[in-house]
Amino acid sequence: MKNQASTVLVTVMGRDKPGVTSALMATLSEYNAVLLDVEQVVIRGRLILAVLIERLTRCGQLVTAIEEKMATVGMDVDIEIGSDPVGSTPFNTHSIVILGKPITAEAFSRIAGALAEMGVNIDIINGIADYPVTGLRLEVMGRDASGQRISGVRRRLAELSNELGVDIAFEPNVLSRRAQRLIVFDVDSTLIQGEVIEMLAAHAGKEAEVKEITDRAMHGEIDFAESLRERVATLEGMPASIIDEVAANIKLTPGARTTIRTLQRLGFKCGIVSGGFTQVVKTLAEELKFDFVRANVLEIKDGKLTGKVVGEIVDREGKAKALREFAEQERVELSQTIAVGDGANDIDMLNTAGMGIAFNAKPALRTVADNSVNFPYLDEILFMLGITCSEVEALANHEDV
Repeated sequence: MKNQASTVLVTVMGRDKPGVTSALMATLSEYNAVLLDVEQVVIRGRLILAVLIERLTRCGQLVTAIEEKMATVGMDVDIEIGSDPVGSTPFNTHSIVILGKPITAEAFSRIAGALAEMGVNIDIINGIADYPVTGLRLEVMGRDASGQRISGVRRRLAELSNELGVDIAFEPNVLSRRAQRLIVFDVDSTLIQGEVIEMLAAHAGKEAEVKEITDRAMHGEIDFAESLRERVATLEGMPASIIDEVAANIKLTPGARTTIRTLQRLGFKCGIVSGGFTQVVKTLAEELKFDFVRANVLEIKDGKLTGKVVGEIVDREGKAKALREFAEQERVELSQTIAVGDGANDIDMLNTAGMGIAFNAKPALRTVADNSVNFPYLDEILFMLGITCSEVEALANHEDV
């Protein structure tokens, strides 16, 4: 490790243009400079280029040469002799993603201030999204000087998320997070808008009755399996054709197609795990090319619904079981899986997954989820996974990223 007196930090700033980096490096090469670290970022056309080098015996001459060369390309230069040594900043242990519509300076100030109070140092900040929400990613050191993990960060960020009206994800920078390979989605009020059982009940004139039972189940007030039986019973005698009618009128959540397409192009296996009904979601699953589907099956006899379900009910425990089976089938570790849902019956599934994301969820789920999305755009999930807007666009255009 170089000591502080033996290093020089060169920072170049100005309007970005081709040739700036090569001009600086050409000047450094004339003095046989040894590179220790290089960082470059462009923000709205403004370039910031920082180069850390070993201090030279002809340091004064080098400084003059750099200033003269950078002046020819219209760049400002700041040179610090005796800068912090390379390696003095430990590996960033966590990533924080802030998503808002908008993110105000006040909100960011509150978040940064809270991190500082807890001793969490922000090392890198970059923009990852500008539509449909603004997204910022922070790379931070979540350990103190002795190497001990700083506790309470996730809890404090969750509090700020509620207070400031922004979504904040806090995740460790571990290899398993970079290797996520399988994601499962709940359907009702997550992948699609609304609840399918309520849509079916509307045909039977029982929508209000069914909605009341659904709300209680999603808040965790009553057992999901029993609530499902009660709701399905209201459909007894209805023609099976209402299934196709409801399926034809399903509306996807904004951003759903983009989210699924992007994840698939990144190599994710994508699945549906629903407390709804296979007959309704099968067309959707085929259209979006899902790899797995697990849902309940409505019993049909003589062209009519019997008011019963066939086989094992996909309830809270059943959803977690389905996730484990999908992961085993694909030989994916559970730490490499993601689950997205909105209700109490998704709790076990989100707890089983390596990352559980609550999407516009009921309080019972938000309190146990790793991260929460509270804006009505499913593609927010991509940003929480560290996928940027530009990467999404590149994948849509079949470009390499």
